[in-house]
Amino acid sequence: MITYPILKHGAVIGVTASSLGVDEQHRDIFDEAVERMEARGYQVIVGETVYKQDKARSAPGKERGLEFNRMIEDESIGLIIPPWGGELLIEMLEFINFDQMKPKWVLGFSDISLLLFVITLRTGIATAQGPGFGDLRGKQTDETTGMWQQVLSTQAGGSIVQQSSLKHQGTEMGEDSPSPYLFNLNTPTRWKSVPDQDVLLKGRLLGGCIDVIRHIIGTPYGDVQHFNRQFIHGEPILWYLENCELNTADLRRSLVHMKYAGWFDNCSGILFGRSGGNQPLLGYTAEEVYRDLADELQLPVVYDLDFGHVPPQMTLVNGAYAEVEVVNGRGTVKQYFHE
Repeated sequence: MITYPILKHGAVIGVTASSLGVDEQHRDIFDEAVERMEARGYQVIVGETVYKQDKARSAPGKERGLEFNRMIEDESIGLIIPPWGGELLIEMLEFINFDQMKPKWVLGFSDISLLLFVITLRTGIATAQGPGFGDLRGKQTDETTGMWQQVLSTQAGGSIVQQSSLKHQGTEMGEDSPSPYLFNLNTPTRWKSVPDQDVLLKGRLLGGCIDVIRHIIGTPYGDVQHFNRQFIHGEPILWYLENCELNTADLRRSLVHMKYAGWFDNCSGILFGRSGGNQPLLGYTAEEVYRDLADELQLPVVYDLDFGHVPPQMTLVNGAYAEVEVVNGRGTVKQYFHE
């Protein structure tokens, strides 16, 4: 059974730096995000780890884990959003008290997706892959990114529909020419599939950034089979994955590793987000990786979707039942918050 938190109007947002912290160079960006959230009617509590930063992480793993525990157990906090991703969230997993976790939304992507993934696998509490705190500082919010509030406000038993973006950002960050929407959405969006045809996929969403979630294969934190038995009772998994920095050979190795570990057993299909990575190696392209995976699993693969490191991105809920349809390059994602 999946447990779905609910975001209430005027909720308190807890910000804890589970990966990178906020250094002096980025203090103005973070403070602007706080102001924007407060203007939307939320209260913001900033953890002690947020303004720390040393050697690729905000603080030691234990300190990050304990601060996260305090926020997840604090009944006054309704939503947790780290400031952004990073590199070494994996260090804090051993310090998280999964047995005492209260159902509340945790939102983010990139390195944060590892935390989301493990929470849902271990507890059956739904988590949300979507914009980070720093990505929500724009004076205006594009329609795709802005759906995070509606998704997290959906009642258990309800459903929510999101449409593919009309345009996405042609460069990864676009800070050289900022817009009121923060991102420069200047490139037409087209969702693609293998085989190249319209598709409809159904299953329980599960996934994240492949760069980081691959590292818990074979550990107590990556027991997908337990999640399948305990929480979704054998329903098919609809995987969503996105690549931050891997070249195509490393991406391929990671996918084969996941297959060998049984992560793609009982799978209905695989969704890939847009990527600023996917650099071809020796002529091997990302599209060829997707075709190889589709051929050997005999499953549809859909790619260049609206999630990951190339904005904008939808909010996808780990554990939710989803119907994903692609027709003539346009996409619809309907998520059902069913137990």
